Amino acid sequence: MKRLFLLEDDLSLINGLSFAIKKQGYEIEVARTTLEADKIWTSKKYDLVILDVSLPDGSGFDFCKKIRRISKVPIIFLTAADEETDIIMGLDIGGDDYITKPFKLAVFLSKINALLRRSENFNTVVTELSSHDVNINLLKGEAYKQGKLLALTASEYKLLCLFMENPGHILSSEQILGKLWDCNESYIDNNSVSVYIRRLRTKIEDNPGEPKRIVTVRGMGYKWNEEA
Repeated sequence: MKRLFLLEDDLSLINGLSFAIKKQGYEIEVARTTLEADKIWTSKKYDLVILDVSLPDGSGFDFCKKIRRISKVPIIFLTAADEETDIIMGLDIGGDDYITKPFKLAVFLSKINALLRRSENFNTVVTELSSHDVNINLLKGEAYKQGKLLALTASEYKLLCLFMENPGHILSSEQILGKLWDCNESYIDNNSVSVYIRRLRTKIEDNPGEPKRIVTVRGMGYKWNEEA
């Protein structure tokens, strides 16, 4: 049985989510403060984490960073913090989705199910990706170029994985958005994709101004160049 972890201080929301998640056949454990979450998290293994941002004694962002130091467990932010900067930060530090309150429960549960399926497939099929001098250790969540560890944000790491899992395939901006970000926030658009790709190129290309690995296919999208 899948076990979920919820960090949320609103008791009425906790009760509603716990009931709905248990009806899906999952177990759920709850913490209402970051202090309580620290104590619970260290003693259990979870399949998915749901985090509020504003908490009585801290921030869900800080707790997400702690998790990402040791785990690639799927993380969903569920919060009233709907500023664009908050959403960008949540995704960049390791969130897999960012849902703002109020929200539709059925959609929220569908996102949980989708992330759990994706995580299961991610962990059982492939453990390492390699193309020329770029290597990804999926178990550790680390990427290397010529043996040197790359300092990637969570979004850059997921983007690199997507390209290297689909070598030679042209990926449109819409496909990239659909694969990497399930949230429907309006700020995440084609321009956002180009920004993330530009950032990633500065870290993996020998000459970012003339990219050889992630190449632009004019009018169609981007692809990982197998002949780089």
